[in-house]
Amino acid sequence: MKSKRVPRAVREQQMLDAAVLTFARRGYRAASMDEIAILAGVSKPLVYLYLNSKEDLFSTVIRRESEALMAAVSAAVEPGESADRQLWGGLRGFFAYTAEHPDGWAVLHQQARTQGEPFAHEVAVVRGEIVEFVTELLGAAAKEAGCVGELAEREVAGLAHALVGAAESLAEWANCRTDEGAPGEWGRPSARDAAATVMNVVWAGLGRMMGGERWMPGELAGHESRFGVRG
Repeated sequence: MKSKRVPRAVREQQMLDAAVLTFARRGYRAASMDEIAILAGVSKPLVYLYLNSKEDLFSTVIRRESEALMAAVSAAVEPGESADRQLWGGLRGFFAYTAEHPDGWAVLHQQARTQGEPFAHEVAVVRGEIVEFVTELLGAAAKEAGCVGELAEREVAGLAHALVGAAESLAEWANCRTDEGAPGEWGRPSARDAAATVMNVVWAGLGRMMGGERWMPGELAGHESRFGVRG
């Protein structure tokens, strides 16, 4: 009996799945092509034949995981909804995806960003797209509230970067595999709870900014630190 031949596209995905798991848990430097081949159930020469070098394999993994993350976030956003509802949907999509694919997220957030070029650049491009999307939503909300001008644009851009950074950090914490730094007895936050945490911090802050309130250090306010109104 001849065994049924596995299509190349299917075999490649099996290799990439094995590579994601290996890179996430062993790290790029420590991961070996032998280990990836064994996990994928193929020979090492076949991995090289399909995916070339270890560097090329890692780049392919980064691109695949980045595209999957962006697709999940985009699919969770409902066009035509208000800015806050679109942002809420995107955040829920982001946290749901990273929770369901912790190894892929580890490759993007921990491994690729720390291995230098060209890997860090590929991740930076995806992050830039997410920041741009968030900036547009926050900017639209600010304009609707009459918060315009160069100051508003600069602060909206800063908030967008802060939001993306907070979401990345929260996703890493929520998906931590070890006891060190992992969530305590209350358990890991759900995608909904994690998204709500970021929304409450950033959107509430945006609301105060749109109302003209700015936090000022004590030396600028004339006494203890407080919120003030800038006309």
